[in-house]
Order: sequence, then structure tokens, then C-alpha cells
Amino acid sequence: MFKRHPETLIPLIKELESYIAVRNKRNYLVSTSNIAWQIDHSLKVFNLVSETLVNSNPGLHSSQFNKWRLLCFTLGYFPRNKVKAPKFVRPPEIILIEDLELQLQAAYQNIENIKSAKKYAHFKHFIFGVLHKKRTIRFLQIHTTHHLKIIRDILK
Repeated sequence: MFKRHPETLIPLIKELESYIAVRNKRNYLVSTSNIAWQIDHSLKVFNLVSETLVNSNPGLHSSQFNKWRLLCFTLGYFPRNKVKAPKFVRPPEIILIEDLELQLQAAYQNIENIKSAKKYAHFKHFIFGVLHKKRTIRFLQIHTTHHLKIIRDILK
């Protein structure tokens, strides 16, 4: 079973960080986007979700059964090319290394912030519904791993 502690997110962020050096690599057989796009998108999602979780009101948490969440979270896998990233987490045309570094700093800080979030702090996902703290950590693990796999495949 996956550990759902904020510390488990650190190696994923470190791995994203390690790919900045090869950010311009691209492989159209894998993805139309380059590695910088994958890193930037992953960090945007990570930071936005983390901040939403930390700023939520745990007293307003309510969750319902969701078959897609059950399936994806149990498998620990998101299929490729099934969902398009919402506009607010899509990277800009030009991705600056400084922007990636700022987002990385924010991600590390957000991991610390998640540690102090209440058990029923939550985030509402457009497909998976309301995710409490542990489910949000699981979502961040699966989402970041999904994009790390794409990066690794681009580099093959």
C-alpha cells in the first residue's frame, strides 16, 4: 500500500528537478510536448492542489463514492491521452528556468504546509470529486508519477 505522508512527495519533486537540465528534449512518438512542459505542468498542478488543500475548510468536507477515483487510485495509474489539462494548469509557450525553480521552491514549501493540514482538509477534483488530505496526497503521487513516466519515455 502506498504511504500517504507528505514526505513521500519529496523524491518525486526531486526527480522532476533533476530533469531541468534536459528540459528541451522532445520525442513526438511519446508526446507533442517537451520535458519542460511536463515539469511545468506537474509543478503547477502540485502547487495549486496543495494550496487549495491547505486553505480549505475541513468542516465543509463531504465525499461521495467515485468509481473513477476508486479505479485509478487503486491501480496507482492514470491512462495517457484520456484527459486534457485544464487551461489554468497548462504551461506558457515559453517556459523559463527561473519559473521552474520558483515553482520547485513553492512545491517544497507546500509539502511542509501539507504536513500541518487537518485530516479533512480537502481539494475538489473535476473527475475524482472531493479528496481529503490522504487522498490528495495519493492524487499528487499518481499525477506526478504519471508525468515522470512520460519524461522517462521521452528520454528513451
